[in-house]
Amino acid sequence: MSKQQPRRGKSNPANTQQFQGVIGRTVEDSVADWSGISRAEKDSPNVVFIVLDDTGFAHLGCYGSTITTSNLDDLAAKGLRYTNFHTNSMCSPTRASLLTGRNSHTAGVSMITEFQNGFPNARGKISKQTGTLAEILKEQGYNTIAVGKWHLVPGEEQTFAGPFDGWPTGKGFEHYYGFLKGETDQYNPELVSYHTTVKPGKSAAEGYHLTEDLTDRAIDFVRNQKAAAPHNPFFLYLAYGATHAPHQAPKAYIDKYKGKFNQGWDAIREEWFSRQKSQGVIPQNTELPARNPLVKPWSELGEEEKTLFARAQEVFAGYLEHTDDQIGRLTAYLKEIDQFDNTIIVLISDNGASPEGGQNGTLNEYKHFNGLPSDPREDIKRIDELGTETVYNHYPLGWAHAGNTPLKWYKTWVHAGGVKDPLIISYPNGIRDGGGVRNQYHHVTDIVPTVLELLNLEAPASLGGVTQKPIQGVSLAYSFDNPTAKSRKQTQYYEMLGHRAIWHDGWKAVTNHVPGSSFESDRWELYHEAEDYSESRDLSALYPDKLRELIERWWAEAGKYEVLPIDGRTMMERAFDSNLNRPLSPQAQEDGKGNITFRFKPSNLQLHAMQAPFVSNRAHRITAEVERADPDERGVLVADGNRFGGYALFVQDNRLVYHYNWLGEAHYTITSEAILPLGSVTVEAEFTPTGAHEGTITLYVQGAAAGQGEIRTAQLKGPGVFAVGTNVLSPVSPAYSGEFPYSGVLKEVRIQYRVQHTDAAELLELELASE
Repeated sequence: MSKQQPRRGKSNPANTQQFQGVIGRTVEDSVADWSGISRAEKDSPNVVFIVLDDTGFAHLGCYGSTITTSNLDDLAAKGLRYTNFHTNSMCSPTRASLLTGRNSHTAGVSMITEFQNGFPNARGKISKQTGTLAEILKEQGYNTIAVGKWHLVPGEEQTFAGPFDGWPTGKGFEHYYGFLKGETDQYNPELVSYHTTVKPGKSAAEGYHLTEDLTDRAIDFVRNQKAAAPHNPFFLYLAYGATHAPHQAPKAYIDKYKGKFNQGWDAIREEWFSRQKSQGVIPQNTELPARNPLVKPWSELGEEEKTLFARAQEVFAGYLEHTDDQIGRLTAYLKEIDQFDNTIIVLISDNGASPEGGQNGTLNEYKHFNGLPSDPREDIKRIDELGTETVYNHYPLGWAHAGNTPLKWYKTWVHAGGVKDPLIISYPNGIRDGGGVRNQYHHVTDIVPTVLELLNLEAPASLGGVTQKPIQGVSLAYSFDNPTAKSRKQTQYYEMLGHRAIWHDGWKAVTNHVPGSSFESDRWELYHEAEDYSESRDLSALYPDKLRELIERWWAEAGKYEVLPIDGRTMMERAFDSNLNRPLSPQAQEDGKGNITFRFKPSNLQLHAMQAPFVSNRAHRITAEVERADPDERGVLVADGNRFGGYALFVQDNRLVYHYNWLGEAHYTITSEAILPLGSVTVEAEFTPTGAHEGTITLYVQGAAAGQGEIRTAQLKGPGVFAVGTNVLSPVSPAYSGEFPYSGVLKEVRIQYRVQHTDAAELLELELASE
């Protein structure tokens, strides 16, 4: 199977072994036992997982695109490309399966981690019964390193107080640097080092970019590890924010693609489809499905739309090539230290290309999340800002359709466009057929068992004293030396947001669930994927018995792998249910009458959106207690958000100011009429809703009304974090720059509101509008 068979590691972790020596009264009367020291076998391979985000099946050059990905193409030329590899259709579930070798429902991560539902299959973090590859390898003497996106810990646990059992350091990784949420600004990211929030080492103006930073950290970790223990193997989990929104990249990379996509997404789909056939990454009999009904024909677009939309794709292409160059820096370093040949590199995307830019794309992805369409006539005025730190942009879904060529649908769907993704495996010491293409059907659960087989290790029955559930994936190492081997994967189910599918022995049944409808009314489609790679020919009417058999099999698999209960609610509904039913944060108190008060003292505390006071469109009051000794004291009292949306209460020019940033497009500023006095001062901002997504802000100084104004509000304020006494990362208000920390004495900030239940019909309407 390989040029060099790896040696078997220790079968029992050192910390579970019984002492084998003899203990007498003195050392002279005793026999020492040195077997408890855990060391990996000499020349054990290193393991590197590289995860791209929202990168479609066709986006890489070696999978058909015209985007330059020379370093990934080189990995594929020396390793293997898999053309029938599948993930889950959203990021957190895929990452849970990738790291554990279990189905995501079994691991407790059936959905992205912010949206728990109170059942074991959606706890928002990996179950202790499904330990990670890092936990296994650490006990075999490997050093373990995680860099980049985690998104496997609930939002309410993302604070300095933890708990940390769901963080990378709680899941077997000895070192961690990256971000915990599902996405972050590439120029102003929310970073964590081990358990502590940190700031980027330089600004965007000074050349900072997250993808470069993550690559630097990964190389530094490996360099330091090899300096400290040259013979120790390492496991590096490197999960980039790219190519998830916001699509941001250095201008030189973007400008390289100027004019390259002017022919539009329909022509690009055809071109990439042809290249895929010539490269052999799709069968020659594959059909290119008709354009998805959500996508407008390119020929029907106006000239301004074409100009704007083509630029959005140029930005994405530059973003991907920039990421490819950073991966090239890592592989070059592995070659420099003579570790490349003895490193198993696994590269995947976590799901298909994303439609979250909507039909027109957007300068702020949170407009789409709020169900608000973008206006190309307005957006084109800022076309030169695409890809920069001043926008939070996402391309139109027509480009996601092209990125998933030749597949239908997108991320979140369980059709092929949501779950069929690139897989490249490089391992020069273990792969003879460099440049080979493999067509066996496999799933992301199969990566851990593959690595364990290559390392001659067995999954332990227990980790950390917790009995483990069996590995559920199937190793694909058998395919390394046998390109025509029959797939050893027989069955794989899928479920996401109530969408369901099952693949069994070349056949696939799939249904797209309509939110708010019964599961019994879902319409199932049937495809013979062994003959219909792109799911182009629905055979449900021709083979009703086969369809019925597969649906029944889906239910059996659902029971086996803890998929039940199925949750068909929209992401918005889940978010608000989680917000209303999760335990109150440590800063909150309820008086028993439905009134909740959050109390904050000045600190370096930063809160995730799921932990911060949820004040969107609900009546609330913000109170700050300050001690003013100098009329020149100024700065932020509390801020939630950044330049792309949120609110801030601050002192400037000796007055109290409330600023509401509506998704980066509209700014509402209310300033107190009265000058703030010296001494102990209480200032307040009260929001009173006056309609759907609008209301009045009233300012108070020492209990007396001091100013009033109307604002428009967003259901989801935008990215960014909640902080007291400062504005973290980029400013909510253009009236100040930087973090604008309060320069006086801020004693306390309180936020008060009443418990209220959100109208489910409104949430469903909002969610459907964003699709």
